[in-house]
Amino acid sequence: MTVAVGKYGLSITDVVKVARFGARVELTEEALTEITATRTHIEALAEQETPVYGVSTGFGALARRHIPHELRAQLQLSLVRSHAAGSGPEVEKEVVRALMLLRLSTLATGRTGVRAEVAQTYADILNADITPVVHEYGSLGCSGDLAPLAHCALAAMGEGFVRDASGTKLPAGDALAAAGITPIVLREKEGLALINGTDGMLGMLCLAITDLQQLAKHADLATAMTVQGLRGTTGVYEPHLHELRPHAGQAVSAANILKLASRSPLLDAAFEEFKTTQVQDAYSIRCAPQVAGGFRDTVAHAVNVANIELNSAVDNPVVTKDGEVRSNGNFHGAPVAYVLDFLAIVVADLASISERRTDRFLDTARNRGLNAFLADDPGVDSGHMIAQYTQAAIVSELKRLANPASADSIPSSAMQEDHVSMGWSAARKLRKAIDGLTRVLAIEILTAARAIDMRGEAPSAPVHAVISALREQVPAPDTDRFLSPEIEATISLVADGTLLTAAEGESGPLG
Repeated sequence: MTVAVGKYGLSITDVVKVARFGARVELTEEALTEITATRTHIEALAEQETPVYGVSTGFGALARRHIPHELRAQLQLSLVRSHAAGSGPEVEKEVVRALMLLRLSTLATGRTGVRAEVAQTYADILNADITPVVHEYGSLGCSGDLAPLAHCALAAMGEGFVRDASGTKLPAGDALAAAGITPIVLREKEGLALINGTDGMLGMLCLAITDLQQLAKHADLATAMTVQGLRGTTGVYEPHLHELRPHAGQAVSAANILKLASRSPLLDAAFEEFKTTQVQDAYSIRCAPQVAGGFRDTVAHAVNVANIELNSAVDNPVVTKDGEVRSNGNFHGAPVAYVLDFLAIVVADLASISERRTDRFLDTARNRGLNAFLADDPGVDSGHMIAQYTQAAIVSELKRLANPASADSIPSSAMQEDHVSMGWSAARKLRKAIDGLTRVLAIEILTAARAIDMRGEAPSAPVHAVISALREQVPAPDTDRFLSPEIEATISLVADGTLLTAAEGESGPLG
C-alpha cells in the first residue's frame, strides 16, 4: 500500500492509510521537479542584499534583523532547536505520522522553497516507521503547530528522540543511521518551512472524521436496538416524514434505523399495545434521526474544510508561482480550529441522547415491563445501574470538552503573534471526546442487547446478528457479574467495527 505525494494534495483516506495503517509514501516526479525549480528562486534571493523574511532575516518579533551569509545555516538550526520546546505526554504515533505526512504534502507543492532532499528525507523517515517524539503541549495553532513540527524537524536533523518500528525510544541519530538515512543539514528558509503549518490539527481532524463517520452508524445501530428493547415504534423513521424537513444527514440516519429495526418480531408483537397505551416514544428515541443527522451534517462540513486544507500550501513566507517570497497569514489555524470545536459539540450531544436512551431501560416507570435496572433479581442484583453512572460521568466530561478552544486566544512572540487559533488544543480535546462517545454508545448497545434478551422475543435480523457477535465476548443476562470487562469488550467491538459488520451483513451497507 503506497500513497503518492504530489503537488496537488492528499485525501482524508490517504492520511489515514499512512498515519494509522503504515502505508508507504512516494514523492511524485512532478513534485520533485516543482520543488527543485522553486529552490532556485530561494538561492537567488539568498544572494541579494535586500532582506527576505525567512531567508536572510530572523523570525517573528526578530524579523527586523538581517542575518549575514555565514550565520544562515546556524539561523535555521537554532530555529528548529529552540522551537522544539514541547512538554507533557507523548502524542500518539498516528498523530505524529499524520503531522509529518501533511508537512511533506506542503513541501511537495513546491511553494516552500526547500531542497528536494529535505522532502525525500521526510518520506524516508515515514517509510522506515520512525516516529519522532512529540509532546502534547507547545502549539498555539498559529504560525503553525510550531513545537510539534519542530520536534519532527529536529529528528530529521538527527537530533532529539524518536521511537523505532518496535516502539523503542532512542536518539534520532541512531535510528536514522540504522535505517540508512542521512540527517539533513538545513539551508536558507528550510527550518522555517518545516515548522509553519496546520499539519498537526489537520492530521487529527482527518483521523477524527474517519472515526466519527463510523460512530454515526453505531449511533443509528444503538437506536435501532433501543427502540426494539423498549417496544417502541419505527413509524417515526419512515422516509416521507423526513422529506418534510430535508436535512441530508437526518434522512440518512432515519433510513439506517429503519433498515436495522424493520421486520422485528419483537416490535410486531408489541404493535397493538404500543398504539393503544403508549402512542409515541420519548424524544431520545423519536428524535434520534434529527440529532444523529445534525451530527452527520456537521461531519460533512468538517470534510469540506479538511479537503480544502489538504489541497493547500500552508507556509510563511510562501514562494509564489512567479518566484516571489511573500509573507502571509495562511498558517493561522482558525478554519480548522472552528470545525474541531464544532465536532466536539456534536459529539457531546450525540453521547447525551445515547445516555438518555440507556437510562430509560433502567426505570420501571419507563422501560415497559422490564426488571428494575435490568437486574436478574432486583434488590439482590443491581444490573446495569452503575453502567449508566459510567455513561453519565463520560457525558458530563464531554460537555466540558465541548467548551471551544478557538474562543480563546493568548498573545505570544512579543505581541507580534497577538491572535492565535488554539487549533491544536481543539484537536487534542476532540480526540478525547471521540473516545468518550465510543464508550457511551458501547454501553447503550450492551444495555439494549441485555434488554432484548430479557424480553425473550426475536429482534430484527441485523440486531440479532449484532447480539450474536456480542455474545461471543459477553455472556447472556444472568445474575450480576464483574461488569467492567464486559463494557470494555463491547467498546472494543464498537471500535474495531465488529458489531457494525455483523449488522451490515444482514441489512446491507448503511449510509
